[in-house]
Amino acid sequence: MLQMGVIRPSESAWASPVVLVPKPDGEIRFCVDYRKLNAVTRPDNYPMPRTDELLEKLGRAQFISTLDLTKGYWQVPLDESAKERSAFITHLGLYEFNVLPFGLRNAPATFQRLVDGLLAGLGEYAVAYLDDVAIFSDSWADHLEHLQKVLERIREAGLTVKAKKCQIGLNRVTYLGHQVGQGTISPLQAKVDAIQKWPVPKSKKQVQSFLGLAGYYRRFVPHYSQIAAPLTDLTKKKQPNAVQWTEKCQKAFNKLKATLMSDPVLRAPDFDKPFLVTTDASERGVGAVLMQKGPDQEFHPVVFLSKKLSERESNWSVTEKECYAIVYALEKLRPYVWGRRFHLQTDHAALKWLHTIKETNKKLLRWSLALQDFDFDIQHISGASNKVADALSRESFPESTG
Repeated sequence: MLQMGVIRPSESAWASPVVLVPKPDGEIRFCVDYRKLNAVTRPDNYPMPRTDELLEKLGRAQFISTLDLTKGYWQVPLDESAKERSAFITHLGLYEFNVLPFGLRNAPATFQRLVDGLLAGLGEYAVAYLDDVAIFSDSWADHLEHLQKVLERIREAGLTVKAKKCQIGLNRVTYLGHQVGQGTISPLQAKVDAIQKWPVPKSKKQVQSFLGLAGYYRRFVPHYSQIAAPLTDLTKKKQPNAVQWTEKCQKAFNKLKATLMSDPVLRAPDFDKPFLVTTDASERGVGAVLMQKGPDQEFHPVVFLSKKLSERESNWSVTEKECYAIVYALEKLRPYVWGRRFHLQTDHAALKWLHTIKETNKKLLRWSLALQDFDFDIQHISGASNKVADALSRESFPESTG
């Protein structure tokens, strides 16, 4: 970074610690712990693009390319007062950034402003959500011309793309959690996989877990009690722990699953309204649900998530599992919540202090810093109020894909 001019020696009165965070692809991410600086930073309210509008533009196209900008933040220079506030401590001394570092509270808004300027005048065939740029065209000849213009802009701006994350000249692509192209827009199946692949309960406790999820949304399901009656009967005291699964039980199970995956329960996201994320972890898995208030002022699910923990992950402490549930959920929900203020609920009280975790647990500290790009507050709720995420974490679901 010194050789590239990204940083310089500093004499600032400010100082933030550094943590090296492993990335999924095996690389190391140099991460500065800016939590204290972010806590006293005035937010930049530059508007983030509406995901639904971006997808609508792409959905009609016949040819689409997507580009992943890498290290784009470093193309944004800092003024002198900001440079001294970006100072960080290393074993070689104190340094400060000349350019925008990752982890600052307003970095996403600042970078969105940059890419909007980069694509100014090209809106008829190019859009961007932070570092995800999409070029879309109705003909192959037009697409080659559009792609060339965007790449020229990127080169002139000194930005770079990560080749292995780019999709070039395809009919349909994955963009912001959706499959788009050739007149269609479809959310990835992962949105409801956690419900679709819910295994048939074999014990009374597993039936209770499913009913805890379905019952949370019973107010949206006409005649819920009658539909669920065959399953509710399995949980009575006189019933054995190993349930006797009948045809009536299967019909009730299928009907409740179908209801959870469609109106009036599941709703399309409204990007003009705030989101609520709830997460939970059990011994064997993690679960989460993205929710939003509907016109009826009730919370409706937008996305269900679940993941089975590996043997190594199952040996983590309760706090580590609960924190991992948050990390897993927010990475999956990035197209919905990144760059927007949202609320996150957990029934694990210790995680209320996630933003201030010290170096006593390196894993928690790394995860906390990895979440610096998200703008959220953590709210503690009782376990009884967290039935949906709790149920999603209880079963050995296959990991949702996409």
